[in-house]
Amino acid sequence: MSAVNVRELMHQREALRSQKEALGSQGTAVLDRAAAEKRGLTTEEEKQVDEIEAKIDQLLSAIAQADTDIKRRDKFIAEGGQPETRAMKTDPAIGMSAKEVQRYSFVRAIAAAADQATNPRAWKDAQFELECSQAQAEKLGMKPQGFFVPEDVVMARSVQRAYRPGVGWQYQDLRADFTTGAGVGGDLIATDLLTASFINLLRNQMMVLRAGARTLAGLTGNVAIPKQTGGATAYWVTEGNAPNESAQVIDQVALTPKTCGAWTDITRKLLKQSSLDVEAFVREDLSRTVALAIDLAALTGVSGNDEPNGVLNTVGIGAVFAGGAAIDGTNADGAVPVWADIVNLETEVATDNADIGSLAYMTNAVVRGYLKQKPKVAGTDARMIWADDATAPLNGYPAYVTNQLARNLTKGAAIDLSAMIFGNWSDMLIGLWGGMDVLVDPYTGGTAGTVRVIVLQDVDVAIRNAQSFAAGDDFSVG
Repeated sequence: MSAVNVRELMHQREALRSQKEALGSQGTAVLDRAAAEKRGLTTEEEKQVDEIEAKIDQLLSAIAQADTDIKRRDKFIAEGGQPETRAMKTDPAIGMSAKEVQRYSFVRAIAAAADQATNPRAWKDAQFELECSQAQAEKLGMKPQGFFVPEDVVMARSVQRAYRPGVGWQYQDLRADFTTGAGVGGDLIATDLLTASFINLLRNQMMVLRAGARTLAGLTGNVAIPKQTGGATAYWVTEGNAPNESAQVIDQVALTPKTCGAWTDITRKLLKQSSLDVEAFVREDLSRTVALAIDLAALTGVSGNDEPNGVLNTVGIGAVFAGGAAIDGTNADGAVPVWADIVNLETEVATDNADIGSLAYMTNAVVRGYLKQKPKVAGTDARMIWADDATAPLNGYPAYVTNQLARNLTKGAAIDLSAMIFGNWSDMLIGLWGGMDVLVDPYTGGTAGTVRVIVLQDVDVAIRNAQSFAAGDDFSVG
């Protein structure tokens, strides 16, 4: 059975349970009415109750069959079986409704995974999260090392609920155009922020995304992004003559999944809480660990280390040398940054006609501190290189600061150098593949009582056009 049908089966099972509860309420109402009137059931009421009980028995049988079908498919996946959906992995989402996304809890799933080694019924209170993981596994055609957080939750937006008289609560994605509908009175609107997208949390904590790098989430398989490396040529011709044929040159930028593992420690007592604030805290903590790892790789990653190739190690980006030097060998041990270096970074990108898009500088805190005290023109103190402009402090462009750019780079005898990057950050692509795998280690904390949560995410970074970036990595600021 396909993963889509498994999700449909889960929905059907929930519908059957709802029908059973409704019928049970009807039967109870009949009995309560007779009891209130201090009489026995009439023939018609007895027939009605018998019919309700028969329907409930049928529903119980259908629910049991649904449970058996789901468990059989779960066992098939657990034993390494390859589901039929392996060839149809076009969308990693499993088809959760907005209400189900709201219901999903990271804390419940982590707590269950932490206890499963010693408690065979650990997932009893997280049965829904377990079913979601199993459906995601079938959709992806692979087994998790721990449990899968479904793509629907990873990509979820905040949702709004509207209560409409006679209809009840209706869930809808939070959008600017959300309305209560014409002629509907008495609507109550509630906004649930707990399902803030895991992707949005990454955006808030990854400096390269703040600078303008683009996220391609929900990927399946290897991805090739086309790029134009050469353009058509124009010719001047005399009347009656045709121009020479020319063509654009098209290349591809490849994104292939590389597994990023990041971890955080959470106390057992925290996992026992059911507070919405705790749920939000855990989600943000997990996203931060992933964000820092991806952010670092995007800036300084080395492809030979089983990680994405970062912008500083991308062949073809523009090179600038500290102290206004024209060549690398001028300052053997690096040099302090000067105004010319800032301008040269911009010029390197502009001479390749790449100075468009999300243009910004990026460096670390010590370089920023130095530039805030360094005048543009020697011997004056009127204007510092790093201006007091919050939106465009460096050469009229935004400037982002992150200590992911280390201050211990080496050159010659120097061991305390820093880097600065300028470029069109929208030409940096961050690919994220569906199925975030969460592995819980309950033993690492020992007597401290902490649980280690390891998040495994398939990710890659690609620079669409190397000419869109320029960097210097020999700035000496102490």
